[in-house]
Amino acid sequence: MGVEGCTKCIKYLLFVFNFIFWLAGGIILGVALWLRHDSQTTNILYLQLGDKQAPNTFYVGIYILIAVGAVMMFVGFLGCYGAIQESQCLLGTFFTCLVILFACEVAAGIWGFVNKDQIAKDVKQFYDQAFQQALMADSETNNGKAVVKTFHETLDCCGPDNAIGAITPLWRDDLCPKKDTLLKNVIGLSNCHKKIDELFSGKLYLIGIAAIVVAVIMIFEMILSMVLCCGIRNSSVY
Repeated sequence: MGVEGCTKCIKYLLFVFNFIFWLAGGIILGVALWLRHDSQTTNILYLQLGDKQAPNTFYVGIYILIAVGAVMMFVGFLGCYGAIQESQCLLGTFFTCLVILFACEVAAGIWGFVNKDQIAKDVKQFYDQAFQQALMADSETNNGKAVVKTFHETLDCCGPDNAIGAITPLWRDDLCPKKDTLLKNVIGLSNCHKKIDELFSGKLYLIGIAAIVVAVIMIFEMILSMVLCCGIRNSSVY
């Protein structure tokens, strides 16, 4: 015997929420893949300075997002199917998966909040080391100059956030992106520390907004799945 009345409305409401959840998983998976293959981050985070690799903390977060998106799509499908079939077993499994996902999202959110500035800080330190090597007399014997030029061309910037960085377009114009005039070379280029902050902070805010939306959907789904499960149990009794 199927559910009736308000419980039937909850059944279809849960189906709609699960479909949205499934779509959100697909969007997160797509955004994560875009962030993984974005030309700016790829050009920078694939760099190698001597035997030192660029910081990969950002990519660790991206791989976690890819896994979360894939799991969300599976759980969303499970919830849709469980709601339509009115299966207590599937709905119970769905609820358990949601609780685990929610706990993982909270843990990831805390980790992200604590380390939100660390990614940009690590990349800036890597850039500063490459910049110092590029200014050395024997820079031809290392790849510091190539690393710095990749930063400058990718982010359209020149020099670190200090006095040396301010005069770099005049002193070492071979390291900076070429502009039409000398004046544009001096005032038309931002320092690379600022550009690195903008690059990663913008992407982290995008991830944070997506996480908040998904968390709200999950809370509604946990409530609806339990209400529906109780409704199914009561309808089978009567």
